[in-house]
Order: sequence, then structure tokens, then C-alpha cells
Amino acid sequence: MKKIRLCSACLLGINSKYDGLTRTDKKVLKLAEEEILIPVCPETLGGCPTPREDSEMRNNRIITVSGKDETKLYTLGAKEVLKIAKLYGIKEAILKQRSPSCGSGQIYDGTFSKKIIKGDGICAALLKKNGVKVVSEEDL
Repeated sequence: MKKIRLCSACLLGINSKYDGLTRTDKKVLKLAEEEILIPVCPETLGGCPTPREDSEMRNNRIITVSGKDETKLYTLGAKEVLKIAKLYGIKEAILKQRSPSCGSGQIYDGTFSKKIIKGDGICAALLKKNGVKVVSEEDL
């Protein structure tokens, strides 16, 4: 039986990134030939449109570049991703590094200056809290 993992949709070539584009990753696509990777995008599952404003985490809140607080939508999306993990008994996820949703160990600092700090995005933190191992595309 093939291993099943959740995977950030943008890494699989699905146009779900904030700018409407993708972050297709060759290592992830190669892995998809050997494993079942279920694409998820916490932002879209939470009700955010694609494209949408760039967002970063600041003081445990998700704030857009124009200053709008999107924490509620991002939290809803993270909970939906957790539901998918529980539905299929998935214990591992490959999530996009530095994202305010998916970042694992690294996120942007909330100033939109591209400065990286230690931390987890909302979805990554929720999955980890519930026993799902989270790795980034950079960890593969």
C-alpha cells in the first residue's frame, strides 16, 4: 500500500498561492509518483479567495499587507485540513515553508520585509498539536 500524506496544493502545481500562482516543487512531484499526496490549501479551505492579499503572522494573528485581520479564515482552514487528516488517518504532511498557514519552523516576521523568524503557521501548528508530523518541501 502506498504511503498517504497531506501536501500543500501549491507544491503540487495547483494555483492556490496568494498571488494565484503555484510553487510547484520538483521533489514533491517526484514523490507523488510513489506516494499518494492529498492536496490541501488551508487558505482556500478557510474561505480565502485566490488570488488574495499577501498575509503574514504578527502577534499570533494573520494580517494582510493592507492590515486586515484574516485569522478567523486561516484558523477555519487549518481545522478543515485537520479534519481531512483525521478522516484518512494521515500522520504526515508536506507543507510550504514560511507560509503563515503552512510554515513549519520558519515563517515571515509579519513586517512584509521577507525577514524570516522561527515559528509555525496556523495549520502546521494545529497539525503538530494533533500528532501529525509536518515537514516542508525543503526537508525532502
